[in-house]
Order: sequence, then structure tokens, then C-alpha cells
Amino acid sequence: MKTRFNTYDIICMITELQRLIGMRVNQVYDIDNRTYVIRLQRSEEKSVLLLESGNRFHTTQFEWPKNVAPSGFTMKLRKHLKNKRLEKLSQLGVDRIVDLQFGSGEAAYHVILELYDRGNIILTDSEWIILNVLRPHVEGDKIRFAVKEKYPLDRAKTNYAAPPIEDLKDILLRSKPGDNLKKILNPNLEFGSAMIDHVLLQNNLSGNMKISTEPGKGFHIEHDIEKLVKALKQAELLMDVAKIEVAKGYITQKKEERPNPEGEPTYLLTNIEFHPLRFAQHENLPFAEYETFDRAVDEFFSASEGQKIDMKTVQLEREALKKLQNVRRDHERRVTELERAQTRDKRAAELIASNEPLVERARAAIQTALANQLSWDDIQLLVKTAQENKDPVASCIKHLKLNTNHITLLLSDPYLHDEKPEPMMIDIDLSLTAFANARRYYDQKRNAAKKQQKTIESSGKALKSAEKKTKQTLKEAHTISNIIKARKTYWFEKFYWFISSDNYVVIAGRDQQQNELLVKRYMRAGDVYVHADLSGASSVIIKNPRGGTVPPRTLSEAGQAAVAYSVAWEAKVLTRSWWVQASQVSKTAPSGEFLTTGSFMIRGKKNYLLPEHLQFGFSFMFRVEDGCIERHRGERQPLGADEEPPAAPGDDAEDQEIAVSDDDEPSDKEDTKAAEGKLETIAEEPRAADPPDVRASETAIQNERDGDTESDSGDDLPDTHIKVDHGTGQVMLSRTTSEISETPEDKVPSFPALPKKGGKKPQKKEVKVKEEEKKEDKKDGPKRGQRGKLKKIKEKYKDQDEDERLYKMGLLQAASKMKESKKAQKKAEKPGKSKSQQRANKIPLPAPLILEAESEEELEPDPEGEQQPGPDADSEMLQQLTGSPFADDELLFAVPVVAPYSALNHYKYKVKLTPGTSKRGKAAKTAIQVFLKEPTGTPRERDLLKAVRDEDVARNFPGKVKLSAPQLHRHKK
Repeated sequence: MKTRFNTYDIICMITELQRLIGMRVNQVYDIDNRTYVIRLQRSEEKSVLLLESGNRFHTTQFEWPKNVAPSGFTMKLRKHLKNKRLEKLSQLGVDRIVDLQFGSGEAAYHVILELYDRGNIILTDSEWIILNVLRPHVEGDKIRFAVKEKYPLDRAKTNYAAPPIEDLKDILLRSKPGDNLKKILNPNLEFGSAMIDHVLLQNNLSGNMKISTEPGKGFHIEHDIEKLVKALKQAELLMDVAKIEVAKGYITQKKEERPNPEGEPTYLLTNIEFHPLRFAQHENLPFAEYETFDRAVDEFFSASEGQKIDMKTVQLEREALKKLQNVRRDHERRVTELERAQTRDKRAAELIASNEPLVERARAAIQTALANQLSWDDIQLLVKTAQENKDPVASCIKHLKLNTNHITLLLSDPYLHDEKPEPMMIDIDLSLTAFANARRYYDQKRNAAKKQQKTIESSGKALKSAEKKTKQTLKEAHTISNIIKARKTYWFEKFYWFISSDNYVVIAGRDQQQNELLVKRYMRAGDVYVHADLSGASSVIIKNPRGGTVPPRTLSEAGQAAVAYSVAWEAKVLTRSWWVQASQVSKTAPSGEFLTTGSFMIRGKKNYLLPEHLQFGFSFMFRVEDGCIERHRGERQPLGADEEPPAAPGDDAEDQEIAVSDDDEPSDKEDTKAAEGKLETIAEEPRAADPPDVRASETAIQNERDGDTESDSGDDLPDTHIKVDHGTGQVMLSRTTSEISETPEDKVPSFPALPKKGGKKPQKKEVKVKEEEKKEDKKDGPKRGQRGKLKKIKEKYKDQDEDERLYKMGLLQAASKMKESKKAQKKAEKPGKSKSQQRANKIPLPAPLILEAESEEELEPDPEGEQQPGPDADSEMLQQLTGSPFADDELLFAVPVVAPYSALNHYKYKVKLTPGTSKRGKAAKTAIQVFLKEPTGTPRERDLLKAVRDEDVARNFPGKVKLSAPQLHRHKK
């Protein structure tokens, strides 16, 4: 298959691309380390020029996948070429070297594309001094391709004219014997092998002709030289025309037979070569014609990936049919062997019966020798001596197999006098008579006949089963090929990613370069930046194109991802994560400091999240056809979509700065112990008037209504539990730690806030409870049987704080709301409902805990980055993906997704991932086997799961994992 340009292709392409002259460079990208894309623009006209070192250059209309981060060579091109005008596009001499000049005068820069050997791309200034080179190397002893060296312009060839007739004769005479004409001419001419073949055929010559000294045999130099000169003149004319006229494009194709077990084979057309002219040697091949050569080249290389998929499918089909034919041949071979065995056993039995006296005498002779206790060697010598004496019995004995008690006799039919009898070697069992030996062979013949009959009967079933399996394999191969072609790669798939329960795209960097890219290119105003409380963790961004407040559930899931994609997963350690607004993230370091790649400066307060268990999930999302999108709209809905988002606990304290120094650390410890002592006092106070969940709900509601509970000081923080990390000196603020609070709701104590640096320390205060309230509590105590339940509940939830309890109740309430029907919701809102239940339904979602850091100036957003899909396009894209397809949905392809397990609650296929010892690839294959055996899965869903490439399945796993799924061991078996 042709993969690179020749001289004729370069001339035609340069002639056509003169239309790009005058366009300005908009941006430069790299597809891989050899291929680069230059975006050009002139007012409303746009074009994309693709350069591949050593192979090709052309404009493209296809969207090529770009590298995640631009290479150093790309950055150099951007620096010098951006906003420059393309002033000149030419060929250096007639060599396979293309010069693109951007800018003019002293501000001119040259991009030199070499399309021979290993290829190269070189950037020079106006004086042809090399500024950067893609492949530094040395040619010979003097020519160096390196920075600050001058590009050698004089080495390019300047003329493609054919040599004179005398020089042609010398070239032909110097050829080696056996070389054909094309092999001799191609190194000495600049036309290319395809052009040489074309002009030779048009002049009644052939490139495969060999040099001959006899006329009429091969190429005779004296007789055929005039034809050769005429052919070469024709090639020169074609090259001259290519410099003036824009050529058409032709792609020659090849028919690949696609096996079809049901009927005639079908054919697949695959591209072989691209040319600006339909050459004579390709007249009998199928071809595709295009308006321009540029369009043909773009189509050729753009369709190559799809054709690779088709060829792989054809290969799978051939292998499947080969297996079917092997099964058929195997059955035919078995039947044939059984028929031969029957014929052989029948004839052996007949010969034994016909030669019964001879067989008996031979048996008797050998048995007599054995009875006389002769050794086997003596018996062999005895038989040999008798054979030399022409003994008829000894002459028919050919082999002695005394270790198995057999002898081999050469027997022929004694009754065939007219025809020459054909003898046969037959094994005789010495322990059986002649007729018993004959019966043994008849029995073997009957058994072979029975086996043949069974084989024929079973072969029908086996062949039908093999044909069915082959058809299924062909169908799957065809289906998978179509799915892979329809597969669209989303922009966020190059990162770690998932879609949260509230329909937000969450993306995380795989390495330092991607962390840098996320913040610089993809983070926008309104987005949220999340990071684990560990160095080296992934940067996580919650895309928030619609603006507004990001729900707590999404923040929590993003925090889980930040922790999972860090060293915490392998170490199996729970740790916290925090989030900030996009405006708080900067790449600007303080004076005198330096930020490495993937590191950022956070200014302002960090909002800390509750630590969550390391529980991830693996699932698949399905791309539904556009007509089925509406039925899935709203599957991932934010919890508080119909309400105002609740205020974050501790918002009142955000403006207070708490500085902790080494001198104050002992005092802070004392204050912390005092606060914890009060919490213990509260936990020991008995109250059993209401069920624990209702009392806790009422307490939370009362706190939200009043903003503060009764206390002796107006500056107290509501329901605040103060902790100091004695290792780092950080201060943490959280809610009360007891979930089942036994303090009356109107007597919930509060604790004074820590003073600012330099202020007085808070004094320890006692909590007093009136006797009358105690009596009322005893009077209204729990009924019989409830005390034991309350004791168990208290023991179970003793380590859970109020904030965590409210958070989980909010999640449960949201899940139940989604499942309730409208009728049930109306019934729940009736006035007859108890006050405690109404209060429980109004519990607001808690915001994350807050740890205040040092207050610094606000950060301006980073203006760098490129445009990405807007809010509407992004939202519509997410609606196309669903984790819970319906049976009648039209599905296009499947996308593997790894996310916190809570985000996969409503997905049809899912397994839980926790830190373990299984490798990612093996775990992913096991998970897919579990999904394929899902009883509720449809055939289309199974096809989509099989079509997912192995390299895409496990690439988002956090590390080594342990799989958890219902009946997982049964699926493994």
C-alpha cells in the first residue's frame, strides 16, 4: 500500500495548495511525534494543513485526534508562526523537499518538510538558520541538521529532465544481469516508479523487461532505445503540465473477498494507492475519482483506520469459516478411515479363513518352540533357518511379536488362480485358533460399521452446530465493526472522568501534564477545583457550565475521586479532600518561589469534605439514538432542583480567621478537651420522649431556624465541635459528634468560638438541666420494648456526628423522593401529618465542613486556554448517555465508566471496586463477563459490551482492585 508522496505527487499538491497563499496561521497542533496540523484562516475562509514528516502534506476536512499536551516542537512553531501569513509554498529544486514560508522580509520563517528517507521537519529563520529541528542528525561529514546550523539549500536536485540518449545507453549497459528496466531507471530519474511504468506501457514497453542482447527477447538496447527516449519525454511533459494545472485525484482499490457461508461471496473494496493521474497499469483495477488530488489524499489517509477495522473483520470471518471447514474435513476423514478399517478387517478375516491350515501350522510351530523354553532370539534364528530352507510355513512368517503374543503372517487368497493374488500382512494372536482370529477381525469390522453410523448421525448435528456458531461469529464480527466505526470519542475521555449523580462532568488528570492542562485549558469561571489532602494527587475539576451552586453530593463524589486517584488507594488509607472555586486557583507563585508542572497556588479558604470510604464502581454508559433521548432526560437530577440550596454549616464563621501558633498549642488542647467534655456530658443526658431520628431532625431544624441555640455568649458557634491537629496545628470545625442526641431540643447547648489571636480564652461553662424537664422526660418516656431498641441504636451510631447524620438523611430522602409517585407525595403533604414527620422531610442538605486557611487576595481567572463546548452543547451531550437503557432503546455504542459507587446507583451494569490485589486488566475482563451473563441484558447491549476495546476498559481504574458483585464467584466459574 502506498504511504508516501513521490516527486510527481509533490508537484501536483504544491500547484493545488497555492490557494492557501495569504492565509494566516491561527494555531498549530501535533497529532503524534511525526504529524502536525496548522490551522489557517483568511476572513471567513478556513483551512487545516496537515504535515507528516517523510510521508505527506495536504489539507484535511476530518477531525484528527490531537495530543493532550502540545510538544516542545509544537510550542516552538506556535511561538514563531502564530498570526504569520503564508507567503510562499514551493518545492526546493525537484527534490522531495517542501518549503513553507510564513511572513516576509526579516520576520520570515521557513518550515521545511522533507519527504524522503526517514523524513524531517525543520524551522528556520529568514537567513535559513535552523531554529528547531524535529530529527537532529548528521549527513556525511559536514552537513549537520541541528539548531544554529544553516540549512543546506545547494544539495537539492534542480532538474528532472531525462538524460541524453548516450547517457541512457551507458546507464543500461552498466546494469547488472537480471535487473529489469524499471529497477535500472528508477534510481537515475525523478519521475517515480508509477510514472515510469505508465509511460513505458503507453510505448509498448514494460517495466519488467530485462536487458537482452537478442532482439525480441526483453529490452534490446539498440532496437528499443528510441521507444524509451520517447517514453521519458512523455513523462517530462506530464511533469510540466502538473506545475500549471490542478490535477484530479484517483484512489486505486482492491477487491477483498468476504466469505459468505450461505451463498456467493461478497467483496470489500480497500484502498491501495493514491495518484493524481489514472495510470495505464491500473486500468483493470477498481478506482474512486475525486475532483482534486488534495481531496483524494485526505480521503485515502482518513479512511485508512476504518479500512483497517474492515480488514480485521474480514480476517475474523475467514478464520471462522476456516474452523467450519476444518470441522467438515475432520468428519469426512473419520468416516473415510472407518470405511477403510472395515474393508481391511473383512479381507483379513477372509484370508485367515481361506488359509486356515497354514495359519494353524504356523501357530503350532511357534507355540512348540515356546513350550520347549527356547529364547526369543533362538526362535528368531530357527524361523530364519527354516525360511532359508524354503519351508512354506516359515516363509509366510514375517514378524515375531512375542512380547504381545502375536505373529505377523503374509497371506494371499489361494483360490485366485486367474488373477495374481495380492498378499496382505495380518497379525495372528497365538492364543486363538485360526477361526477365532477370523472372528476377531469380523467383530472389529462390525464395531467399525457401528461407529461409522454413529459418526454420520452425530456429524449432522456437529456440522449444524458449527455452522450456527460460524454464522454467529460472522454476525458478531460485522456488528462489532459497525459499532467501532460509530464510536465517538468524547473530549473528556482522555482524562479520568465520570458523570456525577447530579449530572455534572467530573474530570481528573492522569499525570502532572494533564493536571496542568486541566486547569489551563478546561477550567472556567464557575467550575470547582477539588484536590485530596495529599501531595501528588490528581487535580479534579467539576465542570459547571450552567453556573450556580454545585450540589453537595457532587462535591462528595469528586472528593472521593480525588482521594482514589492518589497514593491513598494503594495504601488503603482514608483521608480528606477539599474544594475551592476556580477563581482561587492560580499558576502564579509568590515572589521567590517556583511552581512545578501540575502544581498550583490556592488563595483563600479551602472547603474540606468529609472523608469517604474507598468505594468505586465500574459500569457502562450507553449512547442512545437521538429519538430515545427524551425518555432518559432527567435521570441524573440534582437533589435540590426545586429548592434553594441550603447554607453551608459554618458560613457564619467563614469570615473569622483562626491562627494557631506553636505557643498557643497547649491552651488549644485544653479548650478542645473542655469542649469534648461538654459533648460527653450531653451524650449522657437521658431523653426518650421521641424516637431518636425525629429528635435529631427537630434539633437540626431548630438550629437552622434560630441560627443559634441558647448559650451564655452571643459570639458562640452553633453546634460546633472544635478539634486541633496536634501534628500540624490546624483547627477543624465540625458539628456535634453524636447522632442520637439525648438532650432536649430546647436545651441544646452551644460552645463559645475560639478567640482570635491575642484574645481571651473561653471559660469552661457547665450545662444545667431543670428538674421539671427531667420529670417530664421520665413521664413521656419510651413505651415498653423501646428502651432496648434505643440502646442498640445509640451503640450503633455513637461515633456518628450530627453533620454526617443530616447528610445521609438528605441522601436517603432524595432517593425516596425519586421513587415516590405523585400521589404519594400529595398524601405526604396533607395537613394531618405529624409535626415531627414534617420537620424530618424539611431537613436541608448539609454543606461540606470548612477549614479556614490564611486569607489572601482574590485570584483572577487564567485567561489562557481554548474554547470547548458551551453549556448547551455539553448538557445535550450528557443527555445522550444513559446507564439504564430500556429494552426498546436504539443503542449506538457503550462507554466504560469508573466512578464513585454512589454515582452508579441507578446503572444497569455495575460492580464495586475497592483496594485489593487484582490487576486492572484481569478485573475488567471479569467484570465484563459478569455483565455479559446479566439475565436482564439484551443482545444489543451484549454486542456493545463486546465491541469495547480492551485497552479502553481498565484505563480509568484507580489501581489494583478487589471486585464485589452479586454471585461473582459463580460468574468466574
